[in-house]
Amino acid sequence: MTIYVALLHSVVLTPQRRVIMSDLRAMAEEIGFRNPRTLVSTGNLIFETKQKSVAQIEKKLETAFASRFGRIVDIIARSADGWRAIVSANPFPEESGRDGDRVAARIMRKPLDDEALAALRPYQKDERLAVVAGDLWCSFAGKPSESRLLPAMTTKRLGVGTSRNWNTIRGIGEMLGD
Repeated sequence: MTIYVALLHSVVLTPQRRVIMSDLRAMAEEIGFRNPRTLVSTGNLIFETKQKSVAQIEKKLETAFASRFGRIVDIIARSADGWRAIVSANPFPEESGRDGDRVAARIMRKPLDDEALAALRPYQKDERLAVVAGDLWCSFAGKPSESRLLPAMTTKRLGVGTSRNWNTIRGIGEMLGD
């Protein structure tokens, strides 16, 4: 069995309804994934299954999600080793050590290149940006919710991806163990 991490782009179906993590774990079991676990209530799923491509995992989860919850949601998957590579690639270790909520990565389905940084420069003020292994990392100078940059990191501008702060990235890594 291979361990995978899956990140849902958004677990808010309507303003009144969120996906409950126990329902997400149940969905994963129903489609044959073993030992599903979640971290916080923002759509972070870890599970085991026979080795498959990340694209196969994403498609299977997206299809099941749409069937069960009635909404199409982008889901980004990585193998456990792929996730460990993300954790070790953090280009802002000092900043994330001070405040893990102010460092985030947008985990991408298709790798970004440095052109993505150019597209975001008009929205950038005091934030620091880096593309590492195709994922976009950002160190926010203040609260991310107050940054002009965060709302500019859209699917339309960057492609399919989803953001997680360093605390969540590290927490998933800890759940995977060594």
